[in-house]
Amino acid sequence: MKPSLQKLHKFFKLEAERKYDNRAVMGGLERIPESWEAEARADGVSEELIAFISERLRNYPRLSETSRAETLEGVWKRVQQVTGIELDLVQREPQREKRPPAPPGFPRPSSAASDVPPYAPPAARPFSAGRPPRPSFPKEEQAALEAPVTVLHGIGPRNATTLSRLGLFTLRDMLYFLPRRYDDYSQLKPINRLRFGDEVTILATIESIYKRRLRENRPELVEAVVSDGSGALRLTWFGQPWIMKNLRLGSQYTFSGKVDQYLGRLVMSNPEAEPVEHQQLSTNRIVPVYPSTAHITQRWLRKLMNQVVSYWAARTLDPLPEYILNATSLLPLQEALLQAHFPTSWEALKAARQRLAFDEILLLQLGVMQQKRAWQERSARAFETPPEWLEGQLRRVPFELTGAQQRALREALDDLASGRPMNRLLQGDVGSGKTLVAALTIAAVTRHGAQAALMAPTGILAEQHYKKLLELLTAPSLQPAIAPTGEAEESFPSPLPAPPLDPGQIRLLTGAAREEEKRDIYAGLENGAIKLVIGTHALIQEPVTFSDLELVVVDEQHRFGVEQRAALRAKGANPHLMVMTATPIPRSLALTVYGDLDLTVMDEMPPGRQTISTHILLPSERERAYQLIRAQVEGGFQAFIICPLVEESESGEAKAAVEEHARLQNDIFPRFKLGLLHGRMKPEEKEDAMRGFHEGETQILVSTSVVEVGVDVPRATVMLIEGANRYGLAQLHQFRGRVGRGTQPSYCLLIPQEANSAENERLQAMATTNDGFVLAELDLKQRGPGEFLGRRQSGFGDLKLASLTDLRSIELARQQAHIILEKDPEVNATEHQALKAELARFWGTTGGDFS
Repeated sequence: MKPSLQKLHKFFKLEAERKYDNRAVMGGLERIPESWEAEARADGVSEELIAFISERLRNYPRLSETSRAETLEGVWKRVQQVTGIELDLVQREPQREKRPPAPPGFPRPSSAASDVPPYAPPAARPFSAGRPPRPSFPKEEQAALEAPVTVLHGIGPRNATTLSRLGLFTLRDMLYFLPRRYDDYSQLKPINRLRFGDEVTILATIESIYKRRLRENRPELVEAVVSDGSGALRLTWFGQPWIMKNLRLGSQYTFSGKVDQYLGRLVMSNPEAEPVEHQQLSTNRIVPVYPSTAHITQRWLRKLMNQVVSYWAARTLDPLPEYILNATSLLPLQEALLQAHFPTSWEALKAARQRLAFDEILLLQLGVMQQKRAWQERSARAFETPPEWLEGQLRRVPFELTGAQQRALREALDDLASGRPMNRLLQGDVGSGKTLVAALTIAAVTRHGAQAALMAPTGILAEQHYKKLLELLTAPSLQPAIAPTGEAEESFPSPLPAPPLDPGQIRLLTGAAREEEKRDIYAGLENGAIKLVIGTHALIQEPVTFSDLELVVVDEQHRFGVEQRAALRAKGANPHLMVMTATPIPRSLALTVYGDLDLTVMDEMPPGRQTISTHILLPSERERAYQLIRAQVEGGFQAFIICPLVEESESGEAKAAVEEHARLQNDIFPRFKLGLLHGRMKPEEKEDAMRGFHEGETQILVSTSVVEVGVDVPRATVMLIEGANRYGLAQLHQFRGRVGRGTQPSYCLLIPQEANSAENERLQAMATTNDGFVLAELDLKQRGPGEFLGRRQSGFGDLKLASLTDLRSIELARQQAHIILEKDPEVNATEHQALKAELARFWGTTGGDFS
């Protein structure tokens, strides 16, 4: 302790022993600042603290005995907060902790446990200090965390119902019900140093307080004048007449709030107030602000949370084993929970939230890694691919594969030969050549007499795949006109090898197929005559039985749930699985959300591919867009027009699309035929609309955001997006990918709802880059992971603090998850029992089965 502060402590302690008679020093305590200030400055004490102490001491003689005691304790408390000194001014008798009542059915904790104080580290202890011993409590106290909130004092059925609206049903729910923000009232200032707009705490005595009504039929106004020796301040409370009962004239309180101005004078409106001798939860600290609901005040909820956290946080088992805590230097869970709710500093709060976020990411990683390990431990039929066969099939393709296509094909063929089931995610931007890689992978399986299935989300997309794969796998040679990527070469040496399949071995199965055709396909799949079937959800229906299904390909995988993929896999005996997506996935999501899949990134576009020209137009420039569409349609091409996103309801969006379609058809493009597509249409109506556009029956398609991902309309050259600022980058990029499928120049036109939205960051990014991966990273940062998750929601919606954009934390958690599973693949070791229970709770399972 610095000598000047040690001297101050000695004066204050002597004054307390003399019952605050102001004779601890010659001439009274008001004379201390005369010599003490210079000593304090020499010791490096801050000017703000020196001024605070001096101002209160100069006012000391005018205070009553009670106020003198309160002032000295308040001053010393401030010294402790600023300097971290742990020495108290007055030694108090320790009070036995009040224990919340035991939940029904649970015995009272042992007497030994009742003497354990709440786990609360001193505010001044640095986080790098030695780790405290792991607390241990009876098992019944661990189980009690699942007890209902009604076990708490003052929580009856009515309050429990109110808390349930916040998702609070058990004590554990309350422990993990974290503040949505924090108000910083830790800055204690004298009144004469307040400035307009400050959010501060003052320590002051109430000089006067009264109640009055400004107007008839208006709430009463409570006004108080407080002083701290440096100045006076007026406080006002609107519509809170009960505040009069809580404030006593002449008593000292801490007041926290924002400094305002009224008639040229500083005031504080509706401040929080707490007596200095009470525990301060709403003033003089970093104050938590919780999510709230009707009939709950922050003060009441804060007090209730403190009751739970101060007792039960210490009694929570830390799921992380000691070796993980030591390796990561993370806070113990008990301390993290305390600091997350009632932080002693911003540094402590940051460390607490880092620990809780790490737990979430670790549980996420462990779950997906266990899924991946469970899949890899299975055996699957191995398919060897002779180099000469592959070389022959590549000769049938009239262009050079890109480096990304070659790498993707090599990884897929290695998976097929491994003897373990493939579980690979093939992601690549529109036009990167995923279909060709899938086709060659299918051929590598069917050449052995096995079967393959490709499932697409819609009938029109399934039909498109059928036509492409029929050409790729059955044509004697592939012509440049139908080649999926790249530029044609002049010639190949002859003779060319035979195609992998005959046309009769490839069939299309959708819900729209005739019953006779379906029965024919069912029979062909069961007897093995059909080697490749392309279809929709119809593939997973009961009548579909395969003779030897060995490869499952799922296109636009985010449109399917885990259950649907599992149902198709169940049609075979551990078949290989390849899932494809045109939505670029940021690396942080690839390590978490898709961590159970091996990832192949096709980040290279074929040479010669046309870049789509993207432009932002003001609403007043809409006619320019219409002129471009007219010119393109008159030239034999087609156009999409995407209607603005309507958030209220799908029916509202459909109505807006119908009205826009009528306006465009009648007023803007009367010479052309316009199609319409929206979410309220029946599935067969949607397919008819897309088929009509695909086959050129309609020249312009007016659509809401349901326009199908992956649908290939080679003659579509213009994508006009109305209300573009309302869409996310990932969706805008997918819209743009619907054009530019042919060799002619293509355009994407973005029109925001209002002129001042033209500077929207997302729109600017769209106009400057066609790189889907760059846009995906930016979209993840701006809008979160929602658009990337699709149907993979389980576990990912439970993240409260973890950010799926925090690559550093994700990689740290992934590293530790690897260590845990290397030591204990089933997470069954004694040191991992708490972690196993938390893992099951996080993933919503009971037996630790996360697959």
